[in-house]
Amino acid sequence: MFATRFAPSPTGYLHLGHAFSAWTAFDAAQSEQGRFILRIEDTDLTRCRPEFEAAIYEDLAWLGLTWESPVRRQSDHMADYEAALERLKALGLLYRCFKTRKELMEAIASAPHSFSGPEPVAPLPPSDEADQLATGKAYAWRLSLARSAAVIGADWDRLGFEANGQWVKADPGQLGDIVLARKEFPSSYHLASVLDDASQGITHVIRGEDLAEAAHIHVVLQKLLGLPTPIYRHHRLILDADGKRFAKRNQSVTLRSLRESGTSPALIRTSLGL
Repeated sequence: MFATRFAPSPTGYLHLGHAFSAWTAFDAAQSEQGRFILRIEDTDLTRCRPEFEAAIYEDLAWLGLTWESPVRRQSDHMADYEAALERLKALGLLYRCFKTRKELMEAIASAPHSFSGPEPVAPLPPSDEADQLATGKAYAWRLSLARSAAVIGADWDRLGFEANGQWVKADPGQLGDIVLARKEFPSSYHLASVLDDASQGITHVIRGEDLAEAAHIHVVLQKLLGLPTPIYRHHRLILDADGKRFAKRNQSVTLRSLRESGTSPALIRTSLGL
């Protein structure tokens, strides 16, 4: 059965861009007589807040959406992500990266002006890694694409997915060796999203085109973990008058503020071209 989802993070109030994405997924499920699933991606423990999660339910109900219960909250499934991470470690696919965000940005800034691509990272020699661990320095677990290609073998060059009605050959190199977890935290967006989609039986991932490149690495994780690859649909982004994406910090376009100002969901749908 057709099944899709809307998966916001409770790090602020939903805005017009969220409304467009949620309605797009909901309308697709309705047209296929399928399932619409709401998932709360609350793994950012420093920014997620209960009041924002409560507002998500309130805002979506105001828009006229209904969803299956209970709602899956990622923070309740850390053990699942940790188990998958351990499977990838056992296959020798992960390595520790001790570079901070500042160090990575400095490395990129010092590269030639034509530089574009993934972050400049690589596994450390065992002796150097031991030295870093001895100091207690924080690190991230990165997925080695080179090792992943070796494990997947001949199928590596055949990896791909359907997106917006076309077959797309996977190009995971454009993202490089992504972060899957950190020293004391068992999952990143990529790992949790892939596992949740499989667990919830998602057949169609409908999301903004800003996340289109994520599918190139998600198909790698799906292959490594023996998970199905859903069909992807990447929709246009809703931009403000300056051509910029809406942000949660822009209070004037939050669904909460629009509701309080007397704007109706019908008027919002029309303004979004739905």
